[in-house]
Amino acid sequence: MRIKLAVVMVAAMTGGGLWLTAAPGWAHHAFSAEFDASQPLQLEGVVTKFELINPHAWIHIDVTDPEGEVVRWMIEGGAPNSLIRRGFTTDSLAIGTEILVNGYRAKDGSTRANGKDITFQDGRKLFVGSSGTGAPYEAPSR
Repeated sequence: MRIKLAVVMVAAMTGGGLWLTAAPGWAHHAFSAEFDASQPLQLEGVVTKFELINPHAWIHIDVTDPEGEVVRWMIEGGAPNSLIRRGFTTDSLAIGTEILVNGYRAKDGSTRANGKDITFQDGRKLFVGSSGTGAPYEAPSR
């Protein structure tokens, strides 16, 4: 029994158990896999939900389209750790906060976008984008 346990432990610590540590990496994606840098957009809406979760934060906003219908958008932000270092807290985007979002539309045409920055009604601006593979580079505004 001890020998079997030792073999399992050695396999887990060497290449035999490597697949266990690599699995979370499969869920992550490059910017260019889902979003189109040639389709920038600007959305004005009201925050309905803010998720500061890994691997990317999500900002949910209600946007009123030209026909007067309310459309729910999901805006992907950077990693929570990077957003926190830029000044975000769990209270940064309270439900009901009006914001202007600059970002890039999803390739599949859904109501999802990768956010670059958000502007509050008082003019404050926060960079929410990620610097992931394929993301358009622009220095954060301060």
